[in-house]
Order: sequence, then C-alpha cells, then structure tokens
Amino acid sequence: MKIQKILNILTVLTGAIAVTITSLWIGKQAYFWLPPQAAAESQLIDDLISFLVTLGAFIFFGVTSTLMYSVIFHRAVKDDFTDGPAIHGNVTLEVVWTAIPILLVFWIAGYSYQVYEQMGIQGPAELVHLHNPLAMESVPAKALAEPVEKIDVLAKQWAWVFHYPERDVTSTELHLPSDRRIRLALKSQDVLHGFYIPAFRLKQDIIPNQSIDFEFTPIRPGQYRLTDSQYSGTYFATMQANVVVESPEDYQQWLAQAATQKPSPAKNQAASEYAQTSKQSIKTGWVTVPPAAPTLVNSPG
Repeated sequence: MKIQKILNILTVLTGAIAVTITSLWIGKQAYFWLPPQAAAESQLIDDLISFLVTLGAFIFFGVTSTLMYSVIFHRAVKDDFTDGPAIHGNVTLEVVWTAIPILLVFWIAGYSYQVYEQMGIQGPAELVHLHNPLAMESVPAKALAEPVEKIDVLAKQWAWVFHYPERDVTSTELHLPSDRRIRLALKSQDVLHGFYIPAFRLKQDIIPNQSIDFEFTPIRPGQYRLTDSQYSGTYFATMQANVVVESPEDYQQWLAQAATQKPSPAKNQAASEYAQTSKQSIKTGWVTVPPAAPTLVNSPG
C-alpha cells in the first residue's frame, strides 16, 4: 500500500514537472508569433503575452493531464456498474479551487498594470496620467536624455495627416527617428479613430474634440504599417499609412528635404473610390459619408 502511494506521488510530481517545462517552452515560442519588436514598449508587451501564454498552457495541460491520469489509473474495472462512493463535498477543496483563480486574476492584473506604468505611453497632458515614463533597459540612456520629438497627428475620414512643428512639414507618411522619445498629439476631425501600429504593440483611441498626448520610443529602423483600429465608416479599410523609422540623421535630412517641397494635394484612396462610385449611373449599396478633402502636404509619402 505504501509503495503504491509513493508511486502515485512520483507520478503526480513527474507530471507536474513535465507540464511546467512544456508550458515554459510554449511561452517562449509566443515571442515568434508576433511581428518584430520595433519599439521599446513592444518588449514589455511581448513579455506580458509570453507570461499569459505560459500561464494558460500550464492550466490547460494541468487540467488535461489530471483528466488523463484519472481515466487511466482510476477507471472502473470491466463490468463494474456499481455506484461510486457517496461524497457530500469537501470544503477545503472548494476553498482552494476558488481562491486559486482569484489569486491568478490579481496576479495578471498587477503584472498588466505594472507594464502599463513602465510604458508610460500617455504624456503629461493627460490629467489621468501625470507620471513620467520609467526608464527601460531596452532604451539607450541618451534617448531618455534627449528632447522629445513632437508630432501632430490628425485622423479623419479617411486619411492620416502628420505635422512636424519643427520644420512646419505636413505628410501622409509618419517618419520617426530611432532611439528617440516620440510624443504624438492625437486629434480626430470627425469620429472615433484608433491609432494602431502592430510592430510597436501600441494602440490608442482618438476621441473627437480632444487632444491626446501619446508617447513611445522606436528602436528598430524599418518600414511599418499604421492602421485604424476603430471602424470609422465605409472606407475605413483604406485608412492606412506607412511608418518609417530611421536614424536621427536620416530623419533630419528627410525633414529638411520635405520643407523645401511645395505643398500639394495628397493622394487619397477613399476619395478616389468615392468619386468613381458617384459617377456610376446605377447606385448600389447604402449612401455613405463623403471622404474629407485631400490635405495639402509637403511629402505625400
């Protein structure tokens, strides 16, 4: 009897170790499921996602392994149709399986809030978020000491417009210097929009009649994609823009070159499609909101 009990304990311990190792391995794989980390904040988000995947895998494999163990080692013998023992409940067990999920929820909430605090993505203009962003190991020390690069972002149906006050340059393509703190002033001209760059792991709703400061630090040069994460009308799928992260030297060179360009109407896919639809003799579909007029920009992108 004692030997059987020892074997059962060893079986449970071996299963627990196997489940833990497998869950940790799956959590590490979560990093490869996501786009390249293009901003310092993306590393914090990826760590959080990896933690959630690890925890979810541990719960899934733990429950599945327990069921398999019960089916294999505690199944009724053949032709045994008798009732099982009458069990009226176990208060200790019920308290444990109620307390564990509650503790897990508080753990996840605490970790998520800590990540949000470390990101510090909302600037000091927000009354609900007055703290300064905490220093992150992934951001070079010089990036935290240098001035913040300020850019105005206007969202409208259906286009993104970016204004760089330093050189009074307007563009439909978002250029950013790498390893520099960026502060965007997000505004909406009409309805609710969503500023979302998957490679940065950042998303912020843009509310009409409000200016929202939004901060982050790009760290990986390259070209990425900005999309509208909120449904904003018929042509919202066309509301996308290129995001170019480049060295500070290349960024200043682009600004200087764009400042010499004469403003001209930007290309607008939504306006073009709407114009084609308006010329059709047969009307199909519902009446939609006319797109905003193309903006005059120095650099159309």
